[in-house]
Amino acid sequence: MADKRDYYDVLGIQKSAGDDEIKKAYRNLAKKYHPDANPNNTDAETKFKEASEAYEILSDEKKRAAYDQYGHSAFSGGAGGGGGFSGAGFEFDMGDIFETFFGGDIFGGGRRRQGPRRGADVTAQMSVTFEEAFFGASKDISLQMQENCETCGGSGAKPGTHPENCKHCGGSGRERVQQQSIFGYVTSERTCAVCRGEGKIIREPCQHCSGKGKLRRTKTLQVNIPKGIDGGQSIRLTGKGEPGDKGGPNGDLLIGIQVRPHKIFRREGVNLYLTVPITFAQATLGDEISIPTMEQDERFTVKPGTQPGTVATIRGRGFANVKNSRITGDLIVTLNVVVPTRLNERQKIKLREFADETDDDAKEQKKSFFEKIKGKQ
Repeated sequence: MADKRDYYDVLGIQKSAGDDEIKKAYRNLAKKYHPDANPNNTDAETKFKEASEAYEILSDEKKRAAYDQYGHSAFSGGAGGGGGFSGAGFEFDMGDIFETFFGGDIFGGGRRRQGPRRGADVTAQMSVTFEEAFFGASKDISLQMQENCETCGGSGAKPGTHPENCKHCGGSGRERVQQQSIFGYVTSERTCAVCRGEGKIIREPCQHCSGKGKLRRTKTLQVNIPKGIDGGQSIRLTGKGEPGDKGGPNGDLLIGIQVRPHKIFRREGVNLYLTVPITFAQATLGDEISIPTMEQDERFTVKPGTQPGTVATIRGRGFANVKNSRITGDLIVTLNVVVPTRLNERQKIKLREFADETDDDAKEQKKSFFEKIKGKQ
């Protein structure tokens, strides 16, 4: 017994630890070293058994008291004072202990369900134009994914044959292993080494898919782009993912959407933004201009004396709400007064005459502006 580690050290707890601490310590170690989480790892399997053995003793009040008094010898039949426990015929199932904590299926293979299993979801990306996002569209997407083999129908077995129940595990996909220990026989459970947890054996595999039941192929699907969709949002196609196992349903196809930018429009939420250039004369005298929208041009009246940066709103000309197409955003228009950079002599003379005629008004406005500022000080 000299080479056995102290049970408290195994669980990493103090001798004064309460029941909750013991349970928590074992839970953490069991999750870390469970054989299903560490396939073909003998070191992890040894540590899992060691932790289960420690928990079996320390979680029992009488066994813990005997261990605290006599150590490991309390369970070898050689404890002093006749207060020890005999190990003869003692058996505990580490799988049962583990299942008490985790329900036996925490690793997806612990107590493996042999019924139908849903297929995996598939993710893909699709790029759409600004117009397609605005109006909606129907587009094709091609991607590689698993499909059931049409020769064997997904069974993996040669046509005319069927997968058989694994005789080694009785079709459960799990096998119980007994090992001699200080307690007698220690029983643990692991994935069946013969059928690898499937519960079935294929004696004559399908030659078309080599017994896998599935083939990877390029598949083309039609995707309906809803009007109003934005970049970063996704479209879910139910049942268009990987095929399920043992008659289970298909997974879903999740398509992430990327929207390419527009040359003149900018989007924020459901609103559209547009900068429209107007001339100095239009801003001063006013005018009726044509403003482009995503659907058709709109007539817009520029009021006389319009200032640079004036913002106007055209209702209902933005994006549709992707969840409710009857709700639409607006088109926000910024009027940008363009200052001419190339004038001929005649234009310059006219502009100077205009400036001279308006100089007195400009001075009065400037004077009034500074007086208002001084009055606030």
